[in-house]
Amino acid sequence: MKKFLIFIFFLPFCNFVFTDAKAGTLSLDREIIEDRKISFPDTNEFKVIVSDLHTHSIFSDGHVWPNIRVEEAQRDGLDLLAITEHLEYQPHMKFIPNNDRNDAFNEALVANDDKDLLIVNGAEITRIPPVGHMNAIFIKDANSLFNDDESNIPIAKELLKQYPEAGSWEENDEVSNYYALTSVWPAEKAIDEAHSQGAFIFWNHSWWTPQSPQGISILTDFHKKLISENKLHGIEIVNGVNYSDEAFQIAIDNNLTIIGTSDVHNLIDWDYSFYKGKHRPVTLVLSKDKTEKSIKDALFKGRTVVWFKNKLIGLKDNLVPLLKSSLSFKSLGYEAGTFILKVEIENKSDSKMMLKNISKYTFSQNTDSFHVDAHSKKIIEIKTIVKLKEMNLTFKIQNAYIEPSKNPKVSFFVKI
Repeated sequence: MKKFLIFIFFLPFCNFVFTDAKAGTLSLDREIIEDRKISFPDTNEFKVIVSDLHTHSIFSDGHVWPNIRVEEAQRDGLDLLAITEHLEYQPHMKFIPNNDRNDAFNEALVANDDKDLLIVNGAEITRIPPVGHMNAIFIKDANSLFNDDESNIPIAKELLKQYPEAGSWEENDEVSNYYALTSVWPAEKAIDEAHSQGAFIFWNHSWWTPQSPQGISILTDFHKKLISENKLHGIEIVNGVNYSDEAFQIAIDNNLTIIGTSDVHNLIDWDYSFYKGKHRPVTLVLSKDKTEKSIKDALFKGRTVVWFKNKLIGLKDNLVPLLKSSLSFKSLGYEAGTFILKVEIENKSDSKMMLKNISKYTFSQNTDSFHVDAHSKKIIEIKTIVKLKEMNLTFKIQNAYIEPSKNPKVSFFVKI
């Protein structure tokens, strides 16, 4: 009886849990879902597509079923999700044989009841250095991207002797041996197959210490060859909680598309606690419209901005239009009897904006550096010396980067 009364007492406080349950699925309260949706305004020319292009489920080394990835993506307001399982590394093979490497994608499609979320097929090609890990997305058949021909077992055993890191992820011999077996098949063949399917291919976490002990992204001859053959199209500059200046510079120097991903394996809420003000890293794709064809075209053309730990990172031609669409300035007129102009700044994005004034005007109630919270307004008071009818205000956006350590300068026209 006492336990029953305790349950009744706490029941009214539990309505945040699963209040919109459908048959076979669980869903959080819609108010909570709305609070966490990632939102950036479209630019004058392009739609902003919020995407996570590197995620895992139980079908490789993730720890959730694909429907959970879909539910998380819906809560976070993603427009595009790719579940990119390791083709070669199969730690759950005892429980999930995963003979069809398209299963995770197909399961995600079945779970997706949101017409606003696009799900694309993807896979992670996984090898020892110098190849590393690469994602291929917009593929047609993941089964064509790996080979586990058992006649290669003797070669695989030699591989494990020469390169013990080929099985170092896993103490389980069955998993380790299978990874070695599937690693025998040349990565070039997997990449060629992905390329023949029209895939967008990008290099994952190139600074990962098991492959680069210094934690530095280094462009190898292998990757240079892929770039020259147009078989490597992008590079992660952000993966999970990590960022690489060196990868950013490689992207700039080699005309590779800038990518940022969660690479999530656990629950997204475990790794990125939205209720603590965190967010999953995403790639904002600047696309003509919200179709697979258009988004894929935008990725190939390098129209992306990465949002990571409240920082916006991208090439100037992509980032500045996004900043200009995110921030707007409106004159509220001069204070009576003064030459002090009130201007309202509105931030229409999910990113807190850190501004440093580099205009010729100084402020009355702020220093040169201040911030405007996400989806909020702020009033600044500007000492114009004389009354103006119009003005340009120029700021350095201190949490935005167009090159490693370089902030963009953005000007805004204000009609008074």
